[in-house]
Amino acid sequence: MKTKAILGHDDVARIIAAARAEAENNQWPMAIAVVDDGGHPLALVRLDGCAPVGAYLAIEKARTSALGRRESQSYEDMINNGRTAFLSAPVLSATLGGGVPVIFDGQVIGAVGVSGMKPDQDAQVAKAGASIDLM
Repeated sequence: MKTKAILGHDDVARIIAAARAEAENNQWPMAIAVVDDGGHPLALVRLDGCAPVGAYLAIEKARTSALGRRESQSYEDMINNGRTAFLSAPVLSATLGGGVPVIFDGQVIGAVGVSGMKPDQDAQVAKAGASIDLM
């Protein structure tokens, strides 16, 4: 039988805390979501001043990253470079920058999605969360 790593409650709390600290250090009102490897929501925080749609987009960016096993920015790049068929991809509804996979021991075990600012700023905050030490 094979085993796989999963994100536990403490891991998720630490991911949210690291991403939130990055957003607050830059005074960026954002929504931050963490999902498991199947794209199911594990946590969401919407900072003061973030538009309500940010919560939806953060979850969907994280889901897109988890299911695609890559940063959501790669889909935005494909679409912007003419591969518009990706706009109709099922389940991947937020093909925008700001979703980053959480990788442990070479495997994607979840993802962080952030929304509220420019794509590179969203990704910066998501990477702050996704890069914590999960040991």
